[in-house]
Amino acid sequence: MTGGAAAAKARSAGELHVLATTDLHCNLLSHDYYADRPDPAIGLSRVATLIAEARARAAAQGAACILVDNGDGFYGAPLGDVLPQAAAPHPLVRAFQVLEYDAAGLGNHDFDFGLETLAEALTDTPCPVLCSNLTASDPGRALPFAPAAVLERQMPCCPDLPPVRIGLLSVLPPQTLAWCSQVLKGQLQAAGLVEAAAEQARRLKAQGCDLVLALAHTGLAAAGGESSENALVQLAALADIDALVGGHTHLTLPHPDHPFAKPVVMPGAHGSHLGVIRLELEYAGGGWRLCGGDASLQPVARPDGAGAAQPLAAEDPALVQALAAYHASTQKRMQEPAGHSPVAMHSYFTFFAPDRGLTLTACAQAAAARLLLRGTAAEGLPLLSAASPGKFGGRSGPQSYTDIAAGDLCARNIADLQVFPNELRAVEVTGAQLRDWLEMSAGLFNRIEPGSSGQRLTDPLRAGHNFDVIFGLSYRIDVTQPPRFSAAGELISPEARRITDLRWQGRPVDPVQRFAVAVNSYRVSGGGRFRMLETAAELALPPVRIRQAIRDYIAGRLPPEPMAEAPYPWQLVPVPGASAVAVTGPGAAEHLEELPAGLAAPRGFSGTGFWELDLQL
Repeated sequence: MTGGAAAAKARSAGELHVLATTDLHCNLLSHDYYADRPDPAIGLSRVATLIAEARARAAAQGAACILVDNGDGFYGAPLGDVLPQAAAPHPLVRAFQVLEYDAAGLGNHDFDFGLETLAEALTDTPCPVLCSNLTASDPGRALPFAPAAVLERQMPCCPDLPPVRIGLLSVLPPQTLAWCSQVLKGQLQAAGLVEAAAEQARRLKAQGCDLVLALAHTGLAAAGGESSENALVQLAALADIDALVGGHTHLTLPHPDHPFAKPVVMPGAHGSHLGVIRLELEYAGGGWRLCGGDASLQPVARPDGAGAAQPLAAEDPALVQALAAYHASTQKRMQEPAGHSPVAMHSYFTFFAPDRGLTLTACAQAAAARLLLRGTAAEGLPLLSAASPGKFGGRSGPQSYTDIAAGDLCARNIADLQVFPNELRAVEVTGAQLRDWLEMSAGLFNRIEPGSSGQRLTDPLRAGHNFDVIFGLSYRIDVTQPPRFSAAGELISPEARRITDLRWQGRPVDPVQRFAVAVNSYRVSGGGRFRMLETAAELALPPVRIRQAIRDYIAGRLPPEPMAEAPYPWQLVPVPGASAVAVTGPGAAEHLEELPAGLAAPRGFSGTGFWELDLQL
């Protein structure tokens, strides 16, 4: 080789395109199984079209390409709730086969049904499945995932040079072991996100990887670290990691409000976006090195300005055909009769008015818990029931609200009330713990000044599924006060008290009074960082899914619950001269007559398709 040729070879350049999905929650087709209708705003089947187009562009540009997923794909929509019969693979695995994924990381919800079920679901996965910060408690136990993987890709523009070696690692919140404690039962150990990623990245670089890509099932937080569930910023600061795919919080990155010094992408949730990371490489000194890059998002739809979605990508016919049997089976299962409701149930007003769906859930939980606690030491305690909305818009979009008509119910309606397969739990708490529990929930609201207008009622950075309503009590929420607790459960305003007039059977709740509270397994296992519950005594109950409790209750297999006849537990304290903006879905227009006259006036649609109301406080 001449000197000029050698110099040219040393300066050879190429690109690697990383295509990424995350938090699919088994929304593999563009279909809303809760309403049993097409939904053009979601679905891997639409992302698949974008994947094909991105691969074609990469090939035309002489770039190498890989496709990865970042976890929470197996569960969260009816298509993934039940494993297929016989030898058929899980529908997500079938989709991975059709689309030829190159690697997949795991998320916390992938462990919802336990390690053995996950191992069964991963059978026939066509690519490495990774998790770098979970290990077996028994060192001799084989796990269905690997700590890391190395992919090699030949640069099409440089066929005479060695392939680029791409190291992949994957981390998820260590809190997964607490959230899934009932099904994991001490089988796994968790290391911190940052600690595990730093160690694995160093190993991959030491093994000769040119690049390290982190599949980071974690999001953004104001503060974080190795014990935080959201540590994407800290992971991006690690020198040995070159690019990251984020997830868990269902946000979209890149975003101008969250700049990163290296390529980071978070492609929303439910198949709403394809994430693309473009890495510029050059070959020098016997290896490939990163010399630039960027990240971008490609949505499958855009808001049409009236609360609906205008598709930007068609469904991929091959994937639709491959999942056709799963789709038909799921629709049939979702049509199974489940009882009757004399009233409509929806979650459009859940943050400022009664939510009948929450009432039904709370009553079903209480009715089941009363029977299960019979004959135990807790039988004589006052029984309460905590429920929170599962579909409340937010990051899932303006169509993500529970909306169930009065009349006969079927299985899809029960799933609409309980999106995730949480189990029923019961805890014993004091009146003081109960008050702080409600204070933590009330952190959802922004602080509203008397006489003000135009401010949003709720804080979009607070998750709506952490707004617990506790039935069996009566109380008011004063939004002129600052929140007592941060979203991480830290006491930030010791003197603040948003919860007022807290009463049980008309009497003020005493701080030392003791209660039994029926609640979901997510909350008891630490979900939402309700730290006041960390010291609450859990009452032993046999395993019961809340969905099953609801079905038993509406079918009359559980006794009527007295709290069903009580007034709704809470209301806002009036704020003189103030109004606030409530953000809801366009379907709320059909239910405005349920609200008291003069309470709410339509403002119109936001730029993201949500419907806004002016609330008189």
